[in-house]
Amino acid sequence: MARSVKKFYTGKVKTEWNRLIQDAYHKLELDTTLYFLKKYLPKKGLILDAGGGPGRYTIDLAKQGYDIILLDLTPANLEFAKKQIKKAKVQNKIKGVIEGSITDLSKFPNNTFDAVICLGGPLSHVLDKKKRDKAIFELIRVAKKGAPVAVSVIGRLAVLARAVKIFPEEIGLPHFKKYRDTGDYPGQFGFTASHFFLPEELKNLFAKKKVKILAMAGLEGIGSNLQEKVNQLAKNKKRWSAWLETHYKFCTHPAIIGISKHQLIICKKL
Repeated sequence: MARSVKKFYTGKVKTEWNRLIQDAYHKLELDTTLYFLKKYLPKKGLILDAGGGPGRYTIDLAKQGYDIILLDLTPANLEFAKKQIKKAKVQNKIKGVIEGSITDLSKFPNNTFDAVICLGGPLSHVLDKKKRDKAIFELIRVAKKGAPVAVSVIGRLAVLARAVKIFPEEIGLPHFKKYRDTGDYPGQFGFTASHFFLPEELKNLFAKKKVKILAMAGLEGIGSNLQEKVNQLAKNKKRWSAWLETHYKFCTHPAIIGISKHQLIICKKL
């Protein structure tokens, strides 16, 4: 699994770097995540960006004054991130750029970080159920008592809806039935190996740990899988402002979390 994911993202570094800013629709994931991070992160401190890819959140949070350690599975992501960190002139806030997996954070002692983030779906790329649970344990373990832990994953219902829209010919094939019924996607059909989450599944995984769940949100919200329409709406400032107000009003609704392409959970370590 790790080799497959690493190979996939090695060839997608620039794509992943640009993914969250390519248009208004994708920027909803970035902006909604940052909205909730602003609400729950401490005012200052050391943050672990686990599975942080080419460093989009690392650099944004460094600009806000946080100290950051970036960890990712893919060396190509980390090399690209180093260049972007230098370009953004935030080298003094970056305390490490480290190759590693979210399933094994043993290089960090217990209670190291003032906050831990794992955003964009790294947990979705851990197919083994026991390793997913281990990853969550590790993300919580390295956080200080009282620290927030923020994780976003890829939502199963949004993937099913996308199949209707984009890949109807795949509906009914064995791999479709597999991710429909279990959430597990083998990775041979245009995307890397992934586990797609139902919101109750994500919630239950964290509820069993020593944390208090602070918030859950659907990052694309009501507009999930409506990329073309959302981007058209963004061209009209008045309508876009009203839509963003609507988006934030309902993005924490259980139904909206369920249909969103990316689902965010934020917890506090007890």
